[in-house]
Amino acid sequence: MLLQLKEPDQALPKPTKIPLAVGIDLGTTHSLAAYKKGNEDVRILTDTLPSVVSYKGVVPVVGKQALSDLDETPDHVVSSIKRLMGKSLEDIKDTLEEQLYSLPKESTAGEAQPLTLFVKDRFITPFEVSADILKALKKQAEESLGEPVTQAVITVPAYFDDAARTATKNAARLAGLDVLRLVNEPTAAALAYGLDQGSEGLYAVFDLGGGTFDFSLLNLQKGVFQVLASSGDAHLGGDDFDQALLKYLTPRSVDLRQALRIVRNAKEDLSTRDTTRFTLGDQSYTLSRQEFETLIHPLVERALSVCRETLSSAKIDLKNIQGVVMVGGSTRIPFVRQGVEKLFQQRPLTNTNPLTVVARGAALQAHALTHGADTLLMDVTPLSLGLEIMGGTVDSLIERNSPLPTRKAKDFTTYKDGQTGLLLHVVQGERDMAKDCRSLGRFKLTGIPPMVAGAARIQVTFQVDSDGLLTVSAKEETTGISQHIEVKPSYGLEEDQMREMIMAGLENAQGDVSARLLAESKIEANRFLESLLPALATDRSLLKNTEYEKILMHLDALDDALKTEDREAIVQGSKALEIATRDFAERRMSRSIKKALEGKALSAVEKAL
Repeated sequence: MLLQLKEPDQALPKPTKIPLAVGIDLGTTHSLAAYKKGNEDVRILTDTLPSVVSYKGVVPVVGKQALSDLDETPDHVVSSIKRLMGKSLEDIKDTLEEQLYSLPKESTAGEAQPLTLFVKDRFITPFEVSADILKALKKQAEESLGEPVTQAVITVPAYFDDAARTATKNAARLAGLDVLRLVNEPTAAALAYGLDQGSEGLYAVFDLGGGTFDFSLLNLQKGVFQVLASSGDAHLGGDDFDQALLKYLTPRSVDLRQALRIVRNAKEDLSTRDTTRFTLGDQSYTLSRQEFETLIHPLVERALSVCRETLSSAKIDLKNIQGVVMVGGSTRIPFVRQGVEKLFQQRPLTNTNPLTVVARGAALQAHALTHGADTLLMDVTPLSLGLEIMGGTVDSLIERNSPLPTRKAKDFTTYKDGQTGLLLHVVQGERDMAKDCRSLGRFKLTGIPPMVAGAARIQVTFQVDSDGLLTVSAKEETTGISQHIEVKPSYGLEEDQMREMIMAGLENAQGDVSARLLAESKIEANRFLESLLPALATDRSLLKNTEYEKILMHLDALDDALKTEDREAIVQGSKALEIATRDFAERRMSRSIKKALEGKALSAVEKAL
């Protein structure tokens, strides 16, 4: 037996409790949180939460209630925000996103500032909307676990660029979450399918979600997940299927966001039925599955083309692929599955719910990172990273599909006699010209000794961590002068701005809680009224006049309280009305039971029980 020795006046150290870490699938249309404890199976902590935020009231509302607000006040509701993560105003110019989102009339967004939306009466950035979704998930997870949740593994599309990944991390920080790691969605899905439990070989992951498409090739060997190649389309997903359908129908005088929600329901209906019927504005439609498949054929072919190109560039033969994992809600469309089966000449793996598979994988990785499990994830860079050089061309330091983490260095020099400074422009993409690639940031190296052109030796180092985030440093070798930058989008937030926002959230926390409690009390009171008023109209005969008048008195009192911001008055009014209607509710139930039993023999009733 081993004994822990201590000095008489020295207390034994208390065991350190590992903070709870959850896995989060932050999706375009739906989001989800999951958790793994010990040897137990992964547990889904939240309902599938629509990634929709309503700013109709004082406190943002996320999920199904926000979808309801979409019908009444579409201009106060934001959805599919994931498509705007890390984007600038220029990125969405002349696209459907420019029509879908309310931009300030005189927008200040551009190269130096984040994209800003104007919702109801406030300016808000995409990552703030994502933060509200993450806050809702965090709250639900804490209610489910009964403990605070402070850490998370969050999944992102494999094809998310550095700007979108940075925006996702910023959103998490604003929601009060420490991001242990950003994991690419296809890799998380492979984990959830249990491919790390003894499976070995080459697997393909086909991930078609609401807003993005990813295709990855993973080599699995003895618990090591190595991504050999990753590609995709950041503007291809279920939202694009909805838009194609809406363009085909061309409805009249219908709000665009409401119309997209209706056609999305029709699309989902066609996954299980041959035809569907629905109404848009003042028009009724009947749509067949065959018509829908004709409409989306070009989009599905776009996804399959990405698969073919990735297989070709990675020099992978189809016969070497052990299995094809299907991920994302859009893979439930039969036409998509048929296309994948035809391309890969094998039935894809669909035995795990595509809506929860990514969150499950994130939870497994969160458990591995906090408990020292031996599963190793080796991801790759989705896009090449380099510098703009003379003539506006790009010199790539880190090539696309390089294993992560990675570090590459290269020597550069001056092009002008006496040059004492160097402007470094970091870009991301596969194009030869910097103007055609994504600008990630700029910084200066100054203090270079005056020399003839070409004499200075400046070493530039690119380092990408396991989250896919880039740090760039530059050093002049003869003097040792150096500079470095954690590369963020040039229109991203500075650390001081982020810190101010986090502090503002902490300072207003008490007010936010009060506002949320008030909003919840109003919702509960209105639900009570919505069920009571029809009951009074139907069963008024069950009440004496004095009872009816007493109920009306309490009803008016609650109605008056709802017009104020006095939560206590609303709570008390609801309670008083509930007491006043208690006998009425019992009488209605007794009459319903009596009516159900009329004309039935006792033996038949006993048998039914």
